[in-house]
Amino acid sequence: MNNNINVNEIIARLEREYPAALCSLEYDKPHELLFSVRLAAQCTDERVNKITPALFARFPTLEAFAEAEQTEVEEYVRSCGFFRSKAHDIIAAARMLLADFGGVVPDNMGDLLKLPGVGRKTANLVLGDVYKKPGSVVVDTHCIRLTNRIGLANTKVPEKIEVILRAVLPPDKSNDFCHRMVLHGRAVCPARAPKCAECCISEYCEKHL
Repeated sequence: MNNNINVNEIIARLEREYPAALCSLEYDKPHELLFSVRLAAQCTDERVNKITPALFARFPTLEAFAEAEQTEVEEYVRSCGFFRSKAHDIIAAARMLLADFGGVVPDNMGDLLKLPGVGRKTANLVLGDVYKKPGSVVVDTHCIRLTNRIGLANTKVPEKIEVILRAVLPPDKSNDFCHRMVLHGRAVCPARAPKCAECCISEYCEKHL
């Protein structure tokens, strides 16, 4: 990690650039966010948002998902890729939520990780967006790329980046910071051809330097 980086200044600049640090996945209920994140694996949020309205209308409750035929769920999520494993995990998670957690999405990392198809990224997103837990750090591909480019991290391992960011970010800003990493990655700093001249944090970027 580059110890000369002013993390608070980076946060402030991203806040000015992206005042609304919102998750781009569309949902109304906690379990809908959980399932949407599973669908977003190796798929774009834009694609997920196109198929979830029909999916959630057909299966409006956890009970409906738990009783669903996997083949039917597969048809709704087919365009997201890996549709069989995703449909399986969604149904299995719905059943576990009902059987083990009273139909409530857990508010702690340990229980969230017990759910089929849920990893640390998904769990942190639920903890931050649904339960507003301070210190929630969501490490996705944009976060990995940008934290390495600006020298906050020197690893591509999500778990290690999570530890690094949790140590340097104010807990009450960590979740929003990760959302802004996604917004900045999409708008200005993609994997190819980053728009360095338009970047509000370019002076901290090792690629730019």
